[in-house]
Amino acid sequence: MHHVLVVGHGPAAHRLVERLRAHGHRGPVTVLGAEPRPAYNRALLTSVLDGTLTAGDLELPAPPDGVRVRPGVTATAVDRARRLVRTDTGETLGYDRLVLATGARPRIPQLPGVLTADGRLTEGATALRTADDAEQLADGPVVVLGGGVLGIETTLALLRAGRDVTLVHPGPHPMHDRLDDTAGALLASRLRSAGARLRTGRAAVEYRPGKLVLDDGEVLRADALALCTGVEPETALARRAGLAVRTGVVVDRHLRTADPRVHALGDCAEFGGEVSGRVGTAWEQAESLARILAGHDTHHRAGRPVLRLRAPGLDLACLGPPDPPGATRHITLSDPARGRHAALALDGDRVAGAVLIGLPRATAALTQLYARELPVPSDRFALLLGTEAGAHPARVELPDAAVLCHCNHVTKADLLRAWRAGAHDLTGIAAATRATTGCGGCADDVRTVLASAAGATGTPSAGATGTPSAGASSTAAPATGASATGGNSDP
Repeated sequence: MHHVLVVGHGPAAHRLVERLRAHGHRGPVTVLGAEPRPAYNRALLTSVLDGTLTAGDLELPAPPDGVRVRPGVTATAVDRARRLVRTDTGETLGYDRLVLATGARPRIPQLPGVLTADGRLTEGATALRTADDAEQLADGPVVVLGGGVLGIETTLALLRAGRDVTLVHPGPHPMHDRLDDTAGALLASRLRSAGARLRTGRAAVEYRPGKLVLDDGEVLRADALALCTGVEPETALARRAGLAVRTGVVVDRHLRTADPRVHALGDCAEFGGEVSGRVGTAWEQAESLARILAGHDTHHRAGRPVLRLRAPGLDLACLGPPDPPGATRHITLSDPARGRHAALALDGDRVAGAVLIGLPRATAALTQLYARELPVPSDRFALLLGTEAGAHPARVELPDAAVLCHCNHVTKADLLRAWRAGAHDLTGIAAATRATTGCGGCADDVRTVLASAAGATGTPSAGATGTPSAGASSTAAPATGASATGGNSDP
């Protein structure tokens, strides 16, 4: 069979080569990884920051037999006419199919003093993109620049490690591009309660080792500066090869570039006019491309976007875009006293989008309803509160493909396979699948699946009890002072 050459060895590339074998590809596979270490789960870098994991713990399983991995080797040029890739080691490698999985690079802000004369980051500043970045963060007070998802996760991880942390964000509240004012205020309150100092509505104007100057003149002590200011698709190799590039490397529904022998996936790929930047999307693309390269008659279908914050004890999810098109009704549940808030947008009786904080049961149920485009129950407030709706509680039967551990992309099917192989408790499941080893937020869902499997087989499950997941019923009373509103978009 044909030789597949993969440029890049992040989570997307690792999943691709693993699934290639699973779908029947038996030809040679070569992987070039720019970093000198084995593939690792970049999504869990904040667990290195808080000390719960080491960089070695993030390593992904070894590739299947017959896959040749070349760590520390960077592709420098592609000769598409001759189907050759040149590397920084002076080698030339041939291919039948080339896959670009070059990922993304940190977006460095135009901040005076953050770069040296030769273009390197100034001492004390790091972009937190690699395992080396997480391990080498300087000691002392930390300023996190940027209050998006990575900035929030980084802030909370450093606080768990006992660090002194200040978060600087130009918007009115953290994640202002995804959260409404109420959810943003709740998130800000949680950060302050955890020990963070917030500087929202502020911009950095100068960095000197040990100091960050803000636009209002305040000078923050910054022995370490964590740049959480976004990423940009790494497209230089594709541009030099003459492939179509907009924001990312443009691909069609077969994840092909303008050259039918060259594919792209993950953070460097632009599919349907969008570069998602989400690890879950990269894994979905890896599954599709593995089937395609193995000869199956299929194409990629993009999943619906779900954003989950990876932070122990903080349930925050965004389903769909910030302002979902087609929404005809908006339902809001606000309970600030208990740190709970939901803003649900419906298109008819389907979920068009949602923002949820502090509502894990609603998040589990709505995520599955949204992903599978199923109708929501008639009692929408009971769904949001996680209460039993009369005698007919809302139930969502999880499909085998449902992702329960978002940190490690572990599906219900993965858990059931591990169960059948003898993993009947959380410790065994963690060893077999890595579920629960990230932020830990999936532990109750995993217990529910184990309990269900135990009930179906009559096998005892150690510790397989916990909070009901999507599809289970539960009871809870709204707090005094909680408010709920619902209505059509139009007056």
